[in-house]
Amino acid sequence: MEKTYYAHPSAIIDEGCDIGKGTKIWHFSHIMPNCKLGENCNIGQNVVVLPEVVLGKNVKVQNNVSIYTGVTCDDDVFLGPSMVFTNVINPRSAINRKSEYAKTHVGKGATIGANATIVCGHDIGEYAFIGAGTVVTKTIPAFALVVGNPSRQIGWMSEFGHRLEFDANGYATCKESGQTYKLENNTVKRTS
Repeated sequence: MEKTYYAHPSAIIDEGCDIGKGTKIWHFSHIMPNCKLGENCNIGQNVVVLPEVVLGKNVKVQNNVSIYTGVTCDDDVFLGPSMVFTNVINPRSAINRKSEYAKTHVGKGATIGANATIVCGHDIGEYAFIGAGTVVTKTIPAFALVVGNPSRQIGWMSEFGHRLEFDANGYATCKESGQTYKLENNTVKRTS
């Protein structure tokens, strides 16, 4: 069967991986057993994807990222340079806690900035925007803009990555796309 993705000669791809058409895996990256990478993903240099990780279509993983077992990312997720996921709350070198891996799900279109850390067991909502260097210690709602250590929400973002300014009626318009959004009960939904 002909390979439909590109892997740099220095990349290592273990047995049992399902890699989508058009995906590119760059220098010194390691895709471990039983991972699933969707179509048109871009896996940067020096990335490690641990066993059974699932990435949707068009996921962009920048250089020096670690994606641990228990992580799933929906389509169009952006993982910034040197960001990291965890998978155990209380790791100790001498104690095997593989049976305690916590799951983390990243929703469609979410962005996680450079050097951010996502503590396991906390999902990231669709189109959420995690600022560079942020340490996520709680679940992040869809469209939320969060920064800091520990993370705190400072606003809302559109699907196109622009900060939303809501009027007195709870409506906002993305300045690039023209899409409209409604803020109600601390939840944002796209209306058009």
